[in-house]
Amino acid sequence: MNLNIETVTHGTYYEVKVGGELDVYTVPELEDVLVPMRQEGTKDIHVNLENVSYMDSTGLGLFVGTLKALNQHDKQLYILGVSDRISRLFDITGLKDLMHVNEGMEVE
Repeated sequence: MNLNIETVTHGTYYEVKVGGELDVYTVPELEDVLVPMRQEGTKDIHVNLENVSYMDSTGLGLFVGTLKALNQHDKQLYILGVSDRISRLFDITGLKDLMHVNEGMEVE
């Protein structure tokens, strides 16, 4: 399965729109996009998962690493547009308490 990634730079944040399946095979593609953004550390990152049909623990790991890197720069990671199924992954792992995860598209 291919992963579709689209990025848009806004004034205070990067918007990363992801579509497809986020798993051990496709996470490196998203990692190639997120790592330079998080290393720069000048903007928050908003990841739109509205069009992600499946995500495994590899995707969760990428988001944890991104969160840790952004925290070093006092920046935030927002995970937006998550489906019920993906939202449960964040709930079960306790990550919903550590990062901004929203089923809608608004930053809370």
